[in-house]
Amino acid sequence: MPDSTEFDYVIVGAGSAGCVLAGRLSEDRNVSVCLLESGGPDSSVLVHAPLGFVLAAPTGLNAWMFETEPQPGLGGRRGFQPRGRTLGGSSSINAMVYCRGHRNDYDRWAELGNPGWDYDRVLPLFKRAEHCECVGANDYRGSGGPLNVAYLRSPSPLNDAFLAACEAAGIPRTPDYNGAQQEGCWHAQVTQKGGERCSAATAYLTPNLGRPNLIVLTRAQAAKIEFDGRRATGVQFLVGRELRRVRARRELILSAGAYGSPQLLMLSGIGHGADLQALGVPLVHELAGVGQNLQDHITATLIWRSDRDDATFGISVPGVSRVVRAIFEWRRQRTGLITSNVAESGAFFRTRPDVLAPDIELLLVVGIVDDHTRKRHLGHGYSLHVTLARPRSRGEVRLSGTDPRAPLRIDPRYFSHPDDMATLMAGTRKSLEIMNAVPLAAYRGKMLYPIDADDPDDLERGIRRSADTEYHPIGTCRMGPAADPMSVVAADLRVHGIDGLRVVDASIMPNLTSGNTNAPTIMIAEKAVDLIRGAWRAAT
Repeated sequence: MPDSTEFDYVIVGAGSAGCVLAGRLSEDRNVSVCLLESGGPDSSVLVHAPLGFVLAAPTGLNAWMFETEPQPGLGGRRGFQPRGRTLGGSSSINAMVYCRGHRNDYDRWAELGNPGWDYDRVLPLFKRAEHCECVGANDYRGSGGPLNVAYLRSPSPLNDAFLAACEAAGIPRTPDYNGAQQEGCWHAQVTQKGGERCSAATAYLTPNLGRPNLIVLTRAQAAKIEFDGRRATGVQFLVGRELRRVRARRELILSAGAYGSPQLLMLSGIGHGADLQALGVPLVHELAGVGQNLQDHITATLIWRSDRDDATFGISVPGVSRVVRAIFEWRRQRTGLITSNVAESGAFFRTRPDVLAPDIELLLVVGIVDDHTRKRHLGHGYSLHVTLARPRSRGEVRLSGTDPRAPLRIDPRYFSHPDDMATLMAGTRKSLEIMNAVPLAAYRGKMLYPIDADDPDDLERGIRRSADTEYHPIGTCRMGPAADPMSVVAADLRVHGIDGLRVVDASIMPNLTSGNTNAPTIMIAEKAVDLIRGAWRAAT
């Protein structure tokens, strides 16, 4: 522990948002910043070698291994919910797909009573954050930012066949799905630099660890917020079994993610009073929306076998030999298979012409992914993730007890809204048309779990059998006006009714963005930096 236990800003969680906040706020040498992370350093080669992430989620390396409550919509199965637990958070274990979402996502946030969050106002923040190697700087893309965005260095030839199959099925190429037009098919843009992962830690935190005004404490599990009346003054945290404290002179900022941030609020007495009191947690402030409004992208996974061991990952003698050779190639020149993010190409499309924006996202995975790779199969193949872009089902996260290390009760309530299954069925039918198109014939073997697209009952059964998270939980500290009884933070990300406390991470999203959530989370933190600095200037 450093000599000082008091800082201007204390940030809980060194994930995508926390790394941005720590890096940006500590740019002012007159400001002191303390960043707490429950996991360890991001020093493993399995973090920095892009393909290493395939071992993180199924093994628990640098990850929380959460599970959901049994889901009626999934036939009673428990869903798997891995979340990052290291510097960089989930940006250190994810598939690195850079996706901002559709402009209507942000315009809807503003319409829900959050001024300043419309697309035209958040676009400059996306641009400020990135250095775009893919298309260069233009009206939509940035240059010179800390987060490097690139195309894969050594993509599989399977991607070109997939994109040709999309075009054969009526889905055109889009020049930049993060630019003027999201709809269409595309090669994935990834957060990589020079053939290595560019996590939020790599981009914002690691280059600045030498700053004397920035302290980073790892393996520090936040336990409880401390208050002086209705003002947050600091946080208690555990290092092993030792309880420590750190105080925040200006603000305490929660960036522990869609599960960690509401958990800490509830452990500290902020939430639904009856639920907290039933657990013996003294109520500090009633905010019924804490832990509610949980949203997550639900994904159906379609899998094909393939005899093309030159274009897909798999368990075989040639496949293992390719990976071994690729390790040496990556060490020498940062190219080859080890630079793959596995989810190498994709598409956005609409299931109906009257839908305002694409409601399905596809990701082609150049390997067999069955139950998050936890179920292994000999041989080679490829998978298609068919993701519901804007689900209408809503769930919740609740405490199971007062121990900050106790499992959470996570209930996404997948398919509780009937529109979600109807839309995903339509998207899966279209996906089967794409995957059975002529351009993929040279790669295509038998489906691992065949589905009859013309039989609605079989189609629905197949979806419920394979469906699970696309790793994008959000919304549990929803941003909205104080008049909304289910909102937790205001448009400036301050917690309603509490001074000196903000939440800055994916939990504040009122609605899911149409696509992967890491880029929007980084944008949220960039905006929070402006809000925090502006508030301090106004106060002084």
